[in-house]
Amino acid sequence: MTTMNSVVEPAASEEHALGFAPATDVPIRYMQRTRDYYIALGYGNPYRWAQFVDVPFAPVEKPLAEACVGLVTTAAHFDPKRGDQGPGAAYNAGAKFYTPYTTSTDDVPDLRISHLGYDRKHTPADDQRTYFPLEQLREAELGGRCKRIATRFYGVPTNRSQRVTMETDAPQILESMREDAVDVALLVPS
Repeated sequence: MTTMNSVVEPAASEEHALGFAPATDVPIRYMQRTRDYYIALGYGNPYRWAQFVDVPFAPVEKPLAEACVGLVTTAAHFDPKRGDQGPGAAYNAGAKFYTPYTTSTDDVPDLRISHLGYDRKHTPADDQRTYFPLEQLREAELGGRCKRIATRFYGVPTNRSQRVTMETDAPQILESMREDAVDVALLVPS
């Protein structure tokens, strides 16, 4: 007998019939994994994400169809002198960059993410469009979903310093976006 306060789990055959994913198909606990990773690296405390009492974002002031969209990425330009950076490459600290950069959006550059910590078991990183959606933004522009794409995109380093990010990198990127008359920023962290 089932009471109103109890939950009855469906049988495996019923789960399949309902289209449910297997019980083992659960989200990766990436925040806990990152905390554990920092402890394993020898830091004295787990990683702490920036969390503000007042959210430091501004409301969008115009419809996206009238806006210039700026693309912000943490991906790095491919440099063959910096070791393996291909799809599935092991973590490669040698491919990291430490200062913000801008690059023209006229062409799709060869960007890589081997310098970032991500789940390499489940993410092959073989499709640049998954972490650098410039081509999709071009389609949005052609379809009238945004007025235009900024003439440059903006690379933000991931050097694990919230202070450097907030006091140095973010102001540099903001200045570049203001020069390019960007109305809306699409942040694509990898």
